[in-house]
Amino acid sequence: MVKYSWTFKLNTLFVAIFLLPFFQNSNAQLSPRESRILFQTQQLLEFPPSLQTWNNWTNFCSLPISSSLTIVCSNNHITELTIVGNKSSPSKTPNSKFAVSQNTLSEKFSIESFFTILTKLSSLQKLSLVSLGLWGPLPPKINRFRSLEVLNMSANYMFGEIPQSISSYRSLKSLILSDNLFNGSSPDLSGLSLLEELDLSKNKLGPNFPSLSNNLIRISLSNNSLRSEIPQDLKTMSKLRSFDVSSNKLVGPIPSFLFSMPSIEFINLGKNQLSGAFAPNVSCGANLTFVDVSSNLLIGKLPSCLATNKKVVTMITWNCLSNTKSKYQRSYSFCQKDALAVLPPARDRSGGESTTLKLGIVLGVIGSVVVILGLLGLLVLVVFRRVQRRRGSSEYKGDSFVFEKNPLGSSPLGRHGPQTMRMMSSLGLPPYNIFTLEEIEDATNNFDPSNLVIEGSQSQLYKGWLRDGSVVQVKCLKLRQKHSSQALQQHMEVISKLRHRHLVSVLGHCIVTYQDHPNTASTVFIVLENISNGSLSDHLSDWRKREILKWPQRMGITMGIARGIQYLHNGGILGNDLKIDNILLDESLTAKISCYNINLPSKVGAESPLNGQGTPNHIISENPEKEDIYRLGVILIEAMIGRPVNSQSELDDLKLQLERSLAESASRLRDLIDPSMRGTFAYESLKTFVQITVNCLCKDPTGRPTVEDVLWHMQYSVQVQEGWTSSGNLSGNLSGNLSNKF
Repeated sequence: MVKYSWTFKLNTLFVAIFLLPFFQNSNAQLSPRESRILFQTQQLLEFPPSLQTWNNWTNFCSLPISSSLTIVCSNNHITELTIVGNKSSPSKTPNSKFAVSQNTLSEKFSIESFFTILTKLSSLQKLSLVSLGLWGPLPPKINRFRSLEVLNMSANYMFGEIPQSISSYRSLKSLILSDNLFNGSSPDLSGLSLLEELDLSKNKLGPNFPSLSNNLIRISLSNNSLRSEIPQDLKTMSKLRSFDVSSNKLVGPIPSFLFSMPSIEFINLGKNQLSGAFAPNVSCGANLTFVDVSSNLLIGKLPSCLATNKKVVTMITWNCLSNTKSKYQRSYSFCQKDALAVLPPARDRSGGESTTLKLGIVLGVIGSVVVILGLLGLLVLVVFRRVQRRRGSSEYKGDSFVFEKNPLGSSPLGRHGPQTMRMMSSLGLPPYNIFTLEEIEDATNNFDPSNLVIEGSQSQLYKGWLRDGSVVQVKCLKLRQKHSSQALQQHMEVISKLRHRHLVSVLGHCIVTYQDHPNTASTVFIVLENISNGSLSDHLSDWRKREILKWPQRMGITMGIARGIQYLHNGGILGNDLKIDNILLDESLTAKISCYNINLPSKVGAESPLNGQGTPNHIISENPEKEDIYRLGVILIEAMIGRPVNSQSELDDLKLQLERSLAESASRLRDLIDPSMRGTFAYESLKTFVQITVNCLCKDPTGRPTVEDVLWHMQYSVQVQEGWTSSGNLSGNLSGNLSNKF
């Protein structure tokens, strides 16, 4: 009996001790402030399934733990918050480019507001927000979690660069941001001395390998855009067990130390561009169990510790290795040729005093050359401007320009480009960039036929998306004959300087060379700003769009075209393919010239990436400047009558009728113009416009006005129209403020 009593007491005591934490947790009450934060989180996340049952009576600290929701409290504060939703991630979406959809939170969602509220949970040590459809750039205020040890925000749609502020988490042990849309360089994580797990896989990070802490146990950087060599710094990571950098564009040899690191178990280097032969003295660590080096450019013999060790599972297919039984190997010449075509980007790490000295000398020489070339360029520009100065210059002042150097690394979209000449007023365009072929393929979804806009005899035009989400157009031009890539690069530098409100601007380019002739260009890809509102021809041909274009709008469009021509002429760019098909309109009806004539050096001229598609009527005359004025006159007539002119005889007849109407009566002139414009113009404004149009169409080129003369008369026509409008003759929604449009 005594024995039974003691047994009962011991069992009771054991149960009490075992259940004590559960009773304590169930009795814990969350502070009202943090309860409000959770309800705000529920609302901002748009009531995901795991949070839908929350109400005013919910005791958050006693909620059962599940795979989709975990809340842990301590001293009336939340220390762990895990919310897992049911949204699909970018890697599971056919088109991984960002767009608000059913897989994301709605357009009302603000990631800035979300983290402003969530970071008020000051005691949080573990935060996991997975598959919730979060979108937007991760704000720098993420570092306000002072005690955070685990941060997992995988399978969302966050884009842009990972903020540098994340490197201030001195207590962080696990950082998981996989399966998002992050791009650009990773922040410096070398100062996170407690960080053990890093997973940034399935993003678009690159091209440089990130700086990492030497305390890491697991590294996953697979499926990114890394284009550097595997760094030697990994040698100091004595605790590293798992290293996955597969599906990148890593180059150079595989460091021999990688296989013999003291704790390494798992290595995945597959689907890169790693090249060269294994070092003869490669040894394998005692813990190594898996190695994948497949789909690279490796040559020579596989190390014996990988070839014969049954303990290690080794994947080696699609290389050029010689001592293997695998039949899935390429020829030696394949790996040698492709390895030569793949060069690692320049590294900015110092290699000692000798390397620094050499680098300083090289940079000094390059700097001197750049300065000399810049001075020569300015001298040539001044002389050229003086030679091209026209007779009878009007009081109208043209656009002014400045040379602005694109700083190195200023854009994550591509490598730094040449100097960019742009108007002093901001155009809202990104800096000019030189893109890689991989970036072009990524932008067009590997030239998906659904993105094809136009296909010509020598070129194709694709719609594309850059990594920041901006929409562009990518023109693919296959050169009919071989050209020096250096000469073509010089030509693209000229194009890169053309930035104007009334030109379709080039945002960057990519020159692809032949593999067997790396100095010879085969294909040029031109990245253009996307103008999505169609051409002037589209608007004049569609009666619904034509109804929108009243007289004030057509004046604004045609004056914008003249401004664009003036810009081109000031730079000596003459004989342009000017027609209403090549005049694009943006959403505010701002006109942009899409085809202009850039003379390429040597024999490349006929294949200028911005020339037209070779229309039969586009013949460069002996006086290309006056030919542009004539073509402007054709556009002006078409804008007035509201339809394209289909033949030279029709154009001559229209010009004759306009001349007669000027000499006869106002009613005759009104009968000639587009009926949809009637009642929206001042007669004197239209008359001035017609006069300059007729002058532009003069048979004798010497009798045609300069573009400055055209602009002066247009400006006068605008002033007359605004005076007429201010008298109450035209409703405000049709008139606008014309002077502000120019």
